[in-house]
Amino acid sequence: MRRRLALLAVAHLALAPHASAQSTPCAAAAAVRPGLEVLLADSVHLVRGRRVGLVTNHTGLDRCGRRAVDLLVATAGVRVVALFAPEHGLSGAARGGAVVRSGRDSASGVPVHSLYGERLAPTAAMLRDVDVLLYDVQDVGARPYTFVWTMALAARAAGEAGVPLLVLDRPDPIRADRVAGGLIEPAWRTITGLHPVALRYGLTPGELLRYLHGTGQISLPSVTVVPMRNYTRAQWWDATRMPWVNPSPNLRDLDATIAYTGTVFFEGTNLSEGRGTDAPFRVAGAPWLTDAGAIAAALNARNLPGVRFDSTTKTVAAGQKHGGLTIPMVQVIVTDRDRVVPVEVGAWMLREIATRHPKELVWREAHMDRLAGDARLRTAVTTSDAAVTALLRTFADESRRFQDATRPYWLYR
Repeated sequence: MRRRLALLAVAHLALAPHASAQSTPCAAAAAVRPGLEVLLADSVHLVRGRRVGLVTNHTGLDRCGRRAVDLLVATAGVRVVALFAPEHGLSGAARGGAVVRSGRDSASGVPVHSLYGERLAPTAAMLRDVDVLLYDVQDVGARPYTFVWTMALAARAAGEAGVPLLVLDRPDPIRADRVAGGLIEPAWRTITGLHPVALRYGLTPGELLRYLHGTGQISLPSVTVVPMRNYTRAQWWDATRMPWVNPSPNLRDLDATIAYTGTVFFEGTNLSEGRGTDAPFRVAGAPWLTDAGAIAAALNARNLPGVRFDSTTKTVAAGQKHGGLTIPMVQVIVTDRDRVVPVEVGAWMLREIATRHPKELVWREAHMDRLAGDARLRTAVTTSDAAVTALLRTFADESRRFQDATRPYWLYR
């Protein structure tokens, strides 16, 4: 029998007015209050009188655009002693996959430890002067995105150091009631997917950590989540009325973030996924994809729900796949975000291209299988339409079972 674990959540809080936030139009206009604001409004006792470490980046903001670190530094009785930066760095400007350097935050003067470079988790030395570790980063709801895995690694390190962890919760921008895609096999688990969760996992960061802890995948004394106020699972990002901040340089709007759980697969091929263009993760192409128009037409003939396809050309910036070239591309246009299933979009795009260009299409096999969770997708799209259809049915079954397993750990309805 699984050992009993203490799962704590600062839930259903009676949020007291936060004077400075309530007096500004940006706060009054938003319906959802992130965990950061809830903490500062009526749960500051969790950090007052303690030395605070904060895992954060440019998305750790209140609704008025004020940084978590600055708000905490300005809070009486709170001493911020360390910042920890995930992929893309504290400012969110570093290129995907680039090593992030440690340093010091110029505004607050607090030391910044990189968690995306020589190490992926805080060391015991980094946590020596920390009494409580906070996590406040906006996620995108997709397994290949590294932020929540930085959270998981930081949680494990905090547990080993005897430091309590608080997650300041934030929305799943692509709806927390939508789950899709298969799980990931142990051989392919890395910082782009450390635990067996669905590709589109339908959880907030706090819920995900509660699930991993509650199922014994991460050993911690407890998990404390400071929940959002007025958040529901069926909300798209824009329904939260919180300001959009690009979570990383190449996810620039909600449509790209929706498409990401399908178009991210192109990272595992020699086709551009749109990095270095004005439409990353909403296009895919290569110099040899001269039949992009025919591919788009064939995809449209499949009548995939909530999406249509077109052909275009894009010039790719230097330093990216096909950098410096103007290349033909297939464009993904989300027409009904409530109906589109991005993993199906990505699978059928790959299938059409693999069928028409079996010699030109080159797989980056290890990377592709890490993104997809195993070799099943790569095998299916190079086999037959029937194989893709069968695999997508299997993915749907896996995602339903995963969603059912997570229900006991939900904080929102």
